[in-house]
Amino acid sequence: MPMSFKWSLAAIMIGFAALSGVAQAESFSRLAQQNFAVGKLTKGKAGGYGWVVSNGSKRFFSRLNASLAYVNKKEMVGITSSGRLIKVDRATFEASIGGPDPSIPQWSDLQAGRVKPADVGSCTAAR
Repeated sequence: MPMSFKWSLAAIMIGFAALSGVAQAESFSRLAQQNFAVGKLTKGKAGGYGWVVSNGSKRFFSRLNASLAYVNKKEMVGITSSGRLIKVDRATFEASIGGPDPSIPQWSDLQAGRVKPADVGSCTAAR
């Protein structure tokens, strides 16, 4: 009987720890509706790209969700989750998919913080 009490207590503690992490996450769409300002593209502590989204008193780090971006008429970049940029020949890429893809963002827009919700992943509280 005492063993089951310990397991129950451990499960409750893990549940509370998980809830505290979930409570700090926000969606980019919700933050944008609340007039949070989007900063320039930066690297997070783990090396991945994202933006600091703030309203003065609250700050969130919103991760980049795009894996490709157009740089210019000849070049694209592939973006890894660890923050590495890989040059991609745009003509070759577009030939393989049948033409330009309007859902792929411009690298300059990402850098300047002009993002669409589809380009942004989860937002976690910044410390």
